[in-house]
Amino acid sequence: MSREDLFESLGLDRRRFLTVGALAAAAHVVGCQTPSAPAPEAQTDPASAPFDLAEVDLGALADGLGDGRYTSRSLVEAYLGRIEALNHRGPTLRAVIETDPKALEIADALDAERSQGTVRGPLHGIPILLKDNIATHDGTTTTAGSLALAGSKPTEDAFLAARLREAGAVLIGKANLSEWANFRSTRSSSGWSGRGGQCRNPYSLDRTPCGSSSGSGVAVAANMVAAAVGTETNGSIVCPSSHNGIVGLKPTVGLVSRTGVIPISSTQDTAGPMTRSVKGAAILLGAMAGADPKDPAGPAAAEHIHADYTQFLGDGDLSGVRLGVSRGHFGFDPNVDARMEEALAKFSELGAELVDPVELPGFQDLGDSSYQLMLYEFKAGLNEYFASLGDDAPIKSLDELIEWNQANADASMPYFGQEILEQAAEKGDLSDEAYLEARAKALRIMRKEGIDKVIAEHNLDAFVAPTNGPSWRIDLVNGDNFGGGSSTPAAVAGYPTITVPAGFVHGLPVGVSIFS
Repeated sequence: MSREDLFESLGLDRRRFLTVGALAAAAHVVGCQTPSAPAPEAQTDPASAPFDLAEVDLGALADGLGDGRYTSRSLVEAYLGRIEALNHRGPTLRAVIETDPKALEIADALDAERSQGTVRGPLHGIPILLKDNIATHDGTTTTAGSLALAGSKPTEDAFLAARLREAGAVLIGKANLSEWANFRSTRSSSGWSGRGGQCRNPYSLDRTPCGSSSGSGVAVAANMVAAAVGTETNGSIVCPSSHNGIVGLKPTVGLVSRTGVIPISSTQDTAGPMTRSVKGAAILLGAMAGADPKDPAGPAAAEHIHADYTQFLGDGDLSGVRLGVSRGHFGFDPNVDARMEEALAKFSELGAELVDPVELPGFQDLGDSSYQLMLYEFKAGLNEYFASLGDDAPIKSLDELIEWNQANADASMPYFGQEILEQAAEKGDLSDEAYLEARAKALRIMRKEGIDKVIAEHNLDAFVAPTNGPSWRIDLVNGDNFGGGSSTPAAVAGYPTITVPAGFVHGLPVGVSIFS
């Protein structure tokens, strides 16, 4: 029985399905036969109770706070209850590592501000979840999911976290992730961290949530929050967004500050919104974006920073828009291709002119230059982050991290090792000729000879391609089983991309990416 048939036989749509945690646990294998009703004991499970905020987006939450239907306290209480029900009991999604013990206190203060006539903006009083590589100076820790950093509390908020607080958001807690943002092992399982365990896809609990912003994607999909912040170096926002059926936006590098975000690559890293809708992403981006003098990429992006990105949302008319169909990113799954053809037909129906096909460089042109620059930048950036923690830092260098993992291997490396950490430790500094050549090559191929060139040749506004394939089965023995995807061009170039839901393949979500 397909997941769509399952929904029909039970009278459930996707929204109802995501509110019935016990049923999700029972039907965790795609295509399985499922009872027509939950078992009697499941009916009393908190995870199976109807959830009033299911599928409610940021805009609707802001409206409800404005007209008095909600208070910040009521939202925080509801989402904390949802996290408890689905994260540790019920389906045990393991999307959230920890919550801020002062979240309700913060919500009360924001409600008091509103009652006195002060509203900071559309996020005032709304709970937001941060990926656990974004520094916070509050009741939570910042660990990148690593046991080596357990208890680590940065001396100040990340720049973007401070901006969200200023906008009135309640930073409710930290989302699970692929440990060290999936830059630890070549055999890793997306969504696994030493602190958080294995995060699971709410559409099918034996399936990966993708990564590295795994918990952020799962939490939004399962209504633990209406919006979360993820980070991406290459695919870490768009892949979990696609696999969990939500919207994920990877902004231009520098538009959102990286100060206080545990790094991989100063060339490619960025944080971005993960939400239920494009409008929600625009609302969240408006609060996150800001010129940071400490971020080397900030000045170039400064002229593109806006307080309100919803002003750029259209009415659905794509007349005059030219979209290049990147066929080189198709062909890895006929079912995904079928969903993409439906998406292309919809773009055409809305008035877009499709230039089909266009050719973009791929991995064969890039070689390992992007990977090499990431190894160099990871070593330099991670050592700088450790130094920012001060004398009380539990780990003070990449070498110490490797040694700690080796000494605590049973706990920190039960399934896979740390080959990538070891490769990075062997690199020199950022003045090495090998690093400079790798960075120059990567940017030349994906910018000048890639996206920039093809846009100019075909007078394009953007490219479209499948984000990736459907979620694969979690495999802690062999690691991830990636199919195809299209995240690399925009990621390596430092350019923006967004993924939006494009339907289902055997009941599992897939997304279409638009990048430029």
